[in-house]
Parts: sequence; structure tokens; C-alpha cells
Amino acid sequence: MFGVPVHLNVSMLLLTLLVTVSYAEFARRQLDLPQLGGYLIGAGFVVSLLGSVLLHELGHALTARRHGIGVRGITLELLGGYTEMESDAPTPRVELQVSLAGPAVSAVLGVLAVGATLALPDRTLAHQLALQLALSNVIVALFNLLPGLPLDGGRALRALVWGISQDRHRGTEVAGWAGRAVAVGTAALAVALTVERVLIPLALPLFLLVAVTMWRGAGQSIRYARISRRFPLVDLRRLARPIVAVPAGTPLAEAQRRGAGQGPPDAAVTVVDGAGRPVALVDPVRAERVPAERRPWVAVDTVARPLSELPTLAVELDGERVVEAVQTHPGAQYVVTAGEDVVGVLHIGDLAQVLEPTRKLNK
Repeated sequence: MFGVPVHLNVSMLLLTLLVTVSYAEFARRQLDLPQLGGYLIGAGFVVSLLGSVLLHELGHALTARRHGIGVRGITLELLGGYTEMESDAPTPRVELQVSLAGPAVSAVLGVLAVGATLALPDRTLAHQLALQLALSNVIVALFNLLPGLPLDGGRALRALVWGISQDRHRGTEVAGWAGRAVAVGTAALAVALTVERVLIPLALPLFLLVAVTMWRGAGQSIRYARISRRFPLVDLRRLARPIVAVPAGTPLAEAQRRGAGQGPPDAAVTVVDGAGRPVALVDPVRAERVPAERRPWVAVDTVARPLSELPTLAVELDGERVVEAVQTHPGAQYVVTAGEDVVGVLHIGDLAQVLEPTRKLNK
């Protein structure tokens, strides 16, 4: 829609089932409909909810594009939806505008639907459809304005703290901890409403799943804020392991001996062709699986991967660009290049130790 790819996650089937069953009985009693009619109204509520979420996310996407932020797509799933953007907002003001655009769309639709609900005759199908639209948009707007990540209100809180402190990372941490508080409050409210029989028991697992997802999302935001503070420490010239070259066909035992004797203990072993050009990189995990007694008889080529199959990183990339590249192309090893020359190999464990030194990581 408007050039933005829209994806429907398979988990939407579960949401459709839960909402249809939950809402059908209520609608059937209100309109004195047969059971099938109640389920049709319940399914209509699902469509209203999905449409409301889609328009909400389009508010984010189109506002982001207006500020020059690329949008990869919108995904609708069990817990609502999200918009994936190619980069973060460049300023607190843009962050605030993008974060509030979605709730603003939902609020406008909600006000219009509430007006229609009040104008239409009570206990009619048209009144019920208008009520569905009103409920969908008001719920989406109010819930997303709660001040905690990963909700829109949390992004707005991050923008405000960022603008006051001039520290985006601090804003993310504050909004992340607020998000955890909102998650706990959501779970407690859902349990209380179920005990008071305001919510049907079938809805409780959905609300608890929302709370758990919010807790995890808030935790990821806090973790990312702490990691991004350390981006300036990422220097590929220092982190990349030096390389030791051996000719193709060299026995694995000899290649390992040369690597240990000619380079640092953490040097990477590359296989070179007849012209001395590196063509493959020894995979340390595959090499370690070869029994020691067989290594003199196994060619190093058999435990090496062609460099063309490995992701590459330009040596001049800064920390943020390195992390973006690693997230886009996950792997254990990355070839570090300067122009057409291979200058080293980055192991993902080495990068992780710089970004999260307190975590126990295996190289």
C-alpha cells in the first residue's frame, strides 16, 4: 500500500480465532442473532481490528518516508503490527513525529467512528459495525500511547528524554525500563479483570502473551542501548585477526603448524592459489573436528570455505555500520578487506566481547 510492502504473519490465524470467539457471544446477545450471525460479527471485528492496525502502521511508515527514512515493510501479527524502517530517526523531533503519527491516525478514526456510533440507532447492525470501528481504533490508540518501549508511547518518551539529555542511548534505556513497568502492569490488570469476570478466561493468555512480548521488547531495547554506547570502540583494524597464507593442498597439520609458528595464536589461516591470491578460509570448527592422527593426511582445502561464500566488511566501517552488516548477514567469520586486498578476518565472538564484555561468549 502506497509502495510499502504489507505482510500477514501466520499467527494472525490465532488472533482471528480468539477475537471471533470472544466477541461473537457478546455481539449475538446485543443483536439477538443466531450463533452463525454472532460469529460473522466477530469475524467483522477482526477485520476492523486489522484494518485499524494497518492504517496505524501506515501513519508511521508514511511519516518516516516524509522525513527521508526508508521503510522495509509493515507486518501484521498476533499482537498487532510493526513497521520495519531502514534507519533510526536522525533527531528527537523526527522520532517524536514518527512515533505519534500512528496513534494520531487511530485517534482520528476512533473519533469519527464514535460519532457514527452515537448517531446510528442502537441495537442495529450498522450501529454494531460503527461500534467495532470505534473500539478498534480507540483501543489501538490508547494502548500504543502507554509510555514504554516497544510501544509508540515509549518511542515518544525516548524522544523527549533524548531531546532533554542530548543522549539517545539514555532515552532508550529510560523508555525500556518504563516498558517493563507497563508490561508488569498489563499482566496484573489482565489477571484482575479476569478474576472480576470482566474478561473471559480465554482472553487471559492473549493478554499475558502481550505482556511477555512487551517485557522482552523492552529488555532488547535496554540491551541495544548499552551495546550502541560501545559502537565507537569497534575498530576493524584492531579487531580483525591477521591471516597466515598456505598453498592449496597443504596438509591440515602443516597448515596449523605454520599458523601457530608464523603468526599470533589467534591468526586465521587462508588458502592461496598459485598466484598467491587468497581463495578460501579455514573453518576452525571444521578443522577441530578432524582427528589429530588424520590431520597430516587431510588437505587443508577440505576444511576451508571459499572466500566468495563469506560475508565481507570494509576495514573503514564504523561500529554502527559493522553491527548493521552483521545483523543483515549473520555468520561466524567475516572477511575484512581494504579495497581488493584481504587484511584480516573478524570472528563474531571478538565483536561480541567488545560490545558486551560482561557476557560469557565462546569464540
